[in-house]
Amino acid sequence: MDPTDALALLMSPEGRLDPYPTYERLRAHGPVVQAGPVFYVVTGYAEADAILRDSRFGVMDDALRDQFMPGWRESPAVLSISRSMLRTNPPDHSRMRRLAAGAFTPRRIAAMRDVVRAQADELVDAMLAADGPVDFMAAFAYPLPVGVICALLGVPAADRPLFRRWATDLTGVLEPEITADELAVADRGATELRDYFTELVAARRRAPADDLTTALVQAHDGGDRLSGDELLANLIVLLVAGFETTTNLLGNGLVALLEHPRAAAALRDRPDLAPAYVDELLRYDSPVQLTSRMSTAPSRYGDVDLPPESWVIVLLGAANRDPRRYPEPARFDPWRAQIAPLSFGAGPHYCLGAALARLEAQVAFPLLLRRVPGLAVAGRPERRVRLTLRGHATLPVAVGREAAPVTVPGTRPGAAGPTP
Repeated sequence: MDPTDALALLMSPEGRLDPYPTYERLRAHGPVVQAGPVFYVVTGYAEADAILRDSRFGVMDDALRDQFMPGWRESPAVLSISRSMLRTNPPDHSRMRRLAAGAFTPRRIAAMRDVVRAQADELVDAMLAADGPVDFMAAFAYPLPVGVICALLGVPAADRPLFRRWATDLTGVLEPEITADELAVADRGATELRDYFTELVAARRRAPADDLTTALVQAHDGGDRLSGDELLANLIVLLVAGFETTTNLLGNGLVALLEHPRAAAALRDRPDLAPAYVDELLRYDSPVQLTSRMSTAPSRYGDVDLPPESWVIVLLGAANRDPRRYPEPARFDPWRAQIAPLSFGAGPHYCLGAALARLEAQVAFPLLLRRVPGLAVAGRPERRVRLTLRGHATLPVAVGREAAPVTVPGTRPGAAGPTP
């Protein structure tokens, strides 16, 4: 299949629901494929990793948006994303990231383990009390990460249910193609999120708290380190990125585990294996499938010359299944050596919350498998018709009638111990 035709298939509803066969069609043309005059697609692991770290490549800035997306400044969704660290280059990106990084230090993330475990146990309790199958996405995969990121941001618990629709609406703007109707929906979500955070910022000015919102407000009020637009944009992106990716990791990962019962049983009995399992789940069915970069200088990757102002789509999901890096890449194998998925990117834009997302999944999967031994898919899961953020809209599961104890005597979270 011609690369242009393969790319068109990838953008179609069929291609978005299952992109992996199309990735292989593109890979057949090489790890870097030209699909237009200045348009390139990357499927190779080594090439993707190198490009994401290469200072000659950056995200689309305002000047390029003016060139490729006329009228973008009138879209609240595009404007919100463009003013955040997600869509800026150094030095602005470095400044904003440094201000937000204080909430994601290794010590603070490690301290969240008990909070994550307690929230996960409460959600499992509710699942087990349900009469019949439950939607895992609504019952667990959404509320766990949204509860954690909202706690970091200082969002009141009563307001958390609002964010699922707002985030789902807004993240449509992250797709490589978007219709006018989809953009209108994204604009609605962005406007509502901006209004919410405008009020939260005002509340934190009146009464500071020990949360990330207060820290960013103080960075803004302390001088020109963070503009008003940057403050609101980064709060929106931190919230959305803080749970959308983890929600998809939990849903995609649970399906993979239930499709591989022997591997699931091993994780249930050995929760200390969770870090390797989570990395393999990220590789096997990445919650983020692609990112894009623009080149500022000539380069050469995969025996292809990339001129300045090339637009490069880095297919993270394809790179994670590059057979040159991972033998038998379509096989789920948590015992692989040196699993290093690109699901959270690489280089300056490496996901700020990656360690938190990993922690939530490392706690959640062993706990689910142990406390809900009868866990099984009950009905047909529904995939979201998205490519960038790959996940489920619904995932019906049966929980069975018997639950294992909440704690395992003599063990600590994440440690090896007696078989439950």
